[in-house]
Amino acid sequence: MASSAHAFYCFEVLVASYGYSQPPDLQSISNVYEQWQKALNGEVTAEAVAEDETVRQAPEQPQPQQSSPNTQLLQLPSVPRLRDLTPSTPSSVSTPSSMSVNSSNTQLTSTTSINEIAPPSYASRLSVTESYPMFVTWNTISRSGHKSLRGCIGTFEPLPLEKGLETYALTSAYEDTRFSPISQHIVPNLSCSLTLLADFEACDGPLAWDLGTHGIRISFTHRYRKYGATYLPDVPVEQGWTKEETLESLMRKAGWESHSRRFTRGSARPWEDLRDFRVVRYTGLKASATYSDWQAWRQWAKTKQPDLWS
Repeated sequence: MASSAHAFYCFEVLVASYGYSQPPDLQSISNVYEQWQKALNGEVTAEAVAEDETVRQAPEQPQPQQSSPNTQLLQLPSVPRLRDLTPSTPSSVSTPSSMSVNSSNTQLTSTTSINEIAPPSYASRLSVTESYPMFVTWNTISRSGHKSLRGCIGTFEPLPLEKGLETYALTSAYEDTRFSPISQHIVPNLSCSLTLLADFEACDGPLAWDLGTHGIRISFTHRYRKYGATYLPDVPVEQGWTKEETLESLMRKAGWESHSRRFTRGSARPWEDLRDFRVVRYTGLKASATYSDWQAWRQWAKTKQPDLWS
């Protein structure tokens, strides 16, 4: 299952890039994140349980009554540094037909802290070494809690999880042409979301998908030019769009302008005027974290695993 640890890793990658340094590796961050979750939930480690059992069984002579021993979180051994990964040159983010594409050019209005959604296809098989299509999204959060898109780029080409997150955390931060590159001073105002994509299916018709469940990717050709664009599953819901409004917004995002209708029959549903209009639907596994979420975990993690940042 995707978790906020993956969003924390994106924060680590972004911050490390400002100092031209290497972040901790994803597996180590995930391991320490699991310890942190256990600490928050008050779970006891196996060593602490065994120690408590020994204390209750061992004494042969009367012992003063003592409180139960303090539980100590399992300390990880020293972990290897992130291997030297040089991100491959990302696909163009401006060409609609390329594998790497921008997500929605829109403002988001809901405030999200840690948000995890798990479709059945991803319920128990998320792996650092497996490959996934993915998007990384950066938003800024105002003092009033208003969330605004700051960068979102992804790929439909499966990539190993660590490599993909590393590449697109930076690509969406620095190379989304709708925005200026994210500078270090606005990092405290950021939230990060990642969405892993699955279950791609060609739709029987333009409206054969479900709001809030499916992301959609459209493609069509007009006057020998190819168009294409995508929205992740949560975008239409956050904007309050109908399916028809979502499709028309996607057409505009792909480059279809209103004046283009003069070449068609001017239908209220412009996609009906195009012979090769295609829609592919997919599901998404999403996890999110704010800067404050990441900082709370990081401060705790540094007391347990300071060597991760040495």
